[in-house]
Amino acid sequence: MDRRTLTIVAVIGVVALALFAAVAAYALRPTAAPSGELTAIPVLPSPEVQQATDAPSQPAAAGSLVFEVDGDQSEARFLINEVLNGADKTVVGVTNAVAAQIVIDPASPSGVQVGTVQVNARTFITDSGSRNRAIQNLILETNTYEFVTFTPTAYSGLPASIAVGDTFSFQITGDLTIRDITSQVTFDVTVTVESDSRISGLASTSIDRATYDLQIPSVPQVASVEPTLILELEFVALAQ
Repeated sequence: MDRRTLTIVAVIGVVALALFAAVAAYALRPTAAPSGELTAIPVLPSPEVQQATDAPSQPAAAGSLVFEVDGDQSEARFLINEVLNGADKTVVGVTNAVAAQIVIDPASPSGVQVGTVQVNARTFITDSGSRNRAIQNLILETNTYEFVTFTPTAYSGLPASIAVGDTFSFQITGDLTIRDITSQVTFDVTVTVESDSRISGLASTSIDRATYDLQIPSVPQVASVEPTLILELEFVALAQ
């Protein structure tokens, strides 16, 4: 290899290292803090929301109860599989910065109304600080897009009636927004009525990374990342 070729190779190497250092610095820079306290968006009746139950759909009655998700007792999370340092690993990101309001008439649960679910993406944490910063700075771009939101548009499988002690399952379909991309998803939901003032449950779905253009930065330690991930909301909601 002559001197001119060696010089070109050396210059390319220096440029590549400089670019890698710049990307690494950008990905690992300090992340933005939450802009403020997260509060539930009040539920407003919406004629566009569809009900699909075994009982006739009815509007929420005057005796309906208003519940709000309690962030201290709730957790939003994502789970995704990757191959890290040659071993299979499930990465779990969690946050309790979640808020939503639920209106339900125990005598006619087909009239349930769930408000927009908000999750502050700036607060997701995993078992790695560098991964947290990469997720927030590069993947979710939380400096610009602070919240992940889900706005229900339809319900199916709701029971005809519920009572304290009941556990029931149904589905909620709606618009999930991550960064500036919105797509329709359906969550499988299981709810337990613990008392007149407390309900708990789990909502879960899976999404394709490609749908939301969730690009994983290439790093030597990670050989591959699954194209799908699971989203879960384990919640406790308290009557207001």
